[in-house]
Amino acid sequence: MMDLPIHQGQRAEQAAEGFLLRQGLHLVERNFRKPFGEIDLVLKDHETLIFVEVRKRSHRGFADGAESIDRRKQQRLLRTAEAYLQDRHWSGPVRFDVVVLDAHDRIEWLQDAIQATW
Repeated sequence: MMDLPIHQGQRAEQAAEGFLLRQGLHLVERNFRKPFGEIDLVLKDHETLIFVEVRKRSHRGFADGAESIDRRKQQRLLRTAEAYLQDRHWSGPVRFDVVVLDAHDRIEWLQDAIQATW
């Protein structure tokens, strides 16, 4: 989550989760944490495990939520996802999505937004 008050971040994650569930995805886990990072949502779409980063744009002047995921943040996400896959013994297909909520809570779902090679 971008640097927002906790309640705003939680509301954005809840909105993203509800949106994705309505799209037919199935929730696996919320807020998977390791010392080096966190994954906001983990869902499944058929046989694909999807790691979701939720971004909230609180002002129009801010950079797009997806653009705020810099290389360092991507590396933390990838490292955390690797830990998740090892912990859960997952060997199936994986995808990284980003859900962006704008200042008016409109949702944009960016599928396969972060590329990883395993």
